[in-house]
Amino acid sequence: MLVRLMYVSRAVPALDPEELGAILRQSRAHNPAMGITGALCYSEGIFLQVLEGGRGAVNRLYCAVAADPRHTDVELLSYEETAERRFAGWAMGQVNMSRLNPAVLLKYSERPVLDPYAVSGAVSMALFEELMATASIVGQS
Repeated sequence: MLVRLMYVSRAVPALDPEELGAILRQSRAHNPAMGITGALCYSEGIFLQVLEGGRGAVNRLYCAVAADPRHTDVELLSYEETAERRFAGWAMGQVNMSRLNPAVLLKYSERPVLDPYAVSGAVSMALFEELMATASIVGQS
């Protein structure tokens, strides 16, 4: 059974580009063996991530993230069974923040900043869908 999970967390401490790159490389190396796909957005100390795969694998990975001392304020935004993956082409895609038009963020929130804590999981998923449609997600596997 496939599930899709979306969570938000704050990085402790904020990550520099090299640390973020290391996390993405590790995800891309390990996720295929677990059947995990998804996408990650990181901006100003906030992670917004979608994970897809088998229920057990996704649950274990989310529990590992929640227990990771590099994350705080971990909140589950969405969890659903699904018939198909939305992020099947990415072992772990990354939102290219340099290509992100602030108007896209403003479309989904009060201000043109990434703040998943202030919006629903459905709104955050709609933002990810638009990012996919506008080729703002990179790192295709």
